Amino acid sequence: MGISDTPAAAADEVLDLASKVRSYIAHAKQVAADGLTVAEFGELLFRLMSITVEVADGIPVPGEERKKWVLSAVGALFDELADYVVPLPIKPLWLLFKPGFRALVLKLASGAIEAVLPLIRGGQ
Repeated sequence: MGISDTPAAAADEVLDLASKVRSYIAHAKQVAADGLTVAEFGELLFRLMSITVEVADGIPVPGEERKKWVLSAVGALFDELADYVVPLPIKPLWLLFKPGFRALVLKLASGAIEAVLPLIRGGQ
């Protein structure tokens, strides 16, 4: 059982995209309360991205709009959980580098969306 299973199950209980994202992040914060490894953070991020890509793909709007929704969800997860990855002694340094890491995560997610979409569509 992965760290993203509980948040994903919570997201499955609601129908609309915004509620799925809120539910996922709320439950992810609960499982991350004692801290996260980089791998766990990556798992949470990828699972949320997969969920949002799958739901957004079924909404009849232009692809760029859907991509913005997914990136917004990734940004929200980063804002809520990235601090749980950073050990307390380096938190002051983290505050300096956090905006740059956020931008990097969003750039990586933007490219990953293109890779995830065929996987989601292929599984249907």
